[in-house]
Amino acid sequence: HGGGGPGSGPIAVRDILAPFLPTPRIVREDETFKLDFNVPTAIGRVRSYYGNFLANVRAYAYMTLCGGDGIRRNSQNAVLNANYIQAMLKGDYHLLHDTVCMHESVFTDAKQDKESKVHAVDIAKRMLDYGIHPMTIYFPLPKVTANHGALMIEPTESESKETIDFFISVMKQIAKEAKESPELLLNAPHTTPVKRLDEVRATTNPVLCYVCGQ
Repeated sequence: HGGGGPGSGPIAVRDILAPFLPTPRIVREDETFKLDFNVPTAIGRVRSYYGNFLANVRAYAYMTLCGGDGIRRNSQNAVLNANYIQAMLKGDYHLLHDTVCMHESVFTDAKQDKESKVHAVDIAKRMLDYGIHPMTIYFPLPKVTANHGALMIEPTESESKETIDFFISVMKQIAKEAKESPELLLNAPHTTPVKRLDEVRATTNPVLCYVCGQ
């Protein structure tokens, strides 16, 4: 991902896949560089060339900083963090797939919806009152979106156990509030300068540039 999107597709591949990378290739010729289209095994040119440039730069810097061993360790930590959160919260929220996950775990609002008519967006808005940026909600998964909202939790490798434990405690508290005082969630957020925006209007009438006086 490129910091939450847009993504970049494949950023790095093993040498056995290198012959199939898109063209043109950037190759060195004397003291300059040129574009090489003459790669018979390549998949050809793709629409966005090599993807999102800034995401590629960030990914390259990250991989260079961490090295091979660091990437493996960070990947293991990301998977461990996601499974820890999953194990701690599956008694409070409906778990979509009750099995070992990779770097992210998907819950749904099915339990809160059934008990109190509280939905994923209400849970996300209540998280703001605790100073936590919400996870991805309403991720388009066929088994979920037909009836319930998804809560996709992806802790990554960089969060400390203290931060993860705080997140877990907040999610447990919100689940308790949804059951005992659902109005807290239905009217959330309570502490932010801006409350709930008109998301339907923003989607149907997007304003993509700023003009003074408007």
